[in-house]
Amino acid sequence: MGWPTLWRPESSGRDVLISSSVLLDATSRLIVASGIAQIYARHPVTTAAAQKTLFEAHDGRFLLGLGVAHAPSVEGIRKLDYRTPYSDMVAYLEAMADAPYLAVEPATKPPTVLAALGPRMLRLSAEAADGAHPYFTPPEHTAMARDILGEGPLLAPEQMVVIDRDLDRARSVARTHMARYLRLPNYTNNLLRCGFTQADIDDVTDRLVDGIVACGDIDATMRRVQEHHDAGADHVCIQVLAADNDLDVTIDHWRRLAEAFGLGHQTISAKPDRNS
Repeated sequence: MGWPTLWRPESSGRDVLISSSVLLDATSRLIVASGIAQIYARHPVTTAAAQKTLFEAHDGRFLLGLGVAHAPSVEGIRKLDYRTPYSDMVAYLEAMADAPYLAVEPATKPPTVLAALGPRMLRLSAEAADGAHPYFTPPEHTAMARDILGEGPLLAPEQMVVIDRDLDRARSVARTHMARYLRLPNYTNNLLRCGFTQADIDDVTDRLVDGIVACGDIDATMRRVQEHHDAGADHVCIQVLAADNDLDVTIDHWRRLAEAFGLGHQTISAKPDRNS
């Protein structure tokens, strides 16, 4: 289809680094990015070794995205402490930087981006990493993120889309997919920072849905991607949503979007749903 990059999520399904390796082995041009690998899932020395191994073995086509995830997955599933996620990320990046590696180093330093929403994590993305991969955010957040990151660091926000001219039906699909994220304080706190109200969150208003998910025809997606670029994004990751996670519909919409943007467009990418 011409998509230059595929972002691979990690929750409680396939291991993101192993699946990235499978995808890289199966392709010759595709960039594969972890969006994101959870830091609590693996030791920083192991992550540093995996990053360098994938980057060196596949001609620099791997981008490591790291994140602290959320309390339910860290404490509820992994039974680990989630009291100090920011400090944990600082220490994790320092440990990765100091990790011994006796194999052949990649010719260039592999890039790392952070799942960043709030100002502190965004600043860390610029100071200790190579950029940020915000998730579940409107273009207004992209503008704020660029102001904090400054020029240079990669800013690659994710954008959910529902391709359906029936706005009521499209918003219904959007609300179904948004529900799990609206139960997570990291996201709801960020929505409040972005100007949404608690009533928007509680009622999942059209204003909130339309701010987070681009609903409508192909042109609606293209306009939203442009809004992110106008706000300072370098790269926009498109996540296609479909009723009942219908894979045939998702693939068809990715194909139509690829045609609309032009094959080989280098500033947008695809992201599968977490259940894919």
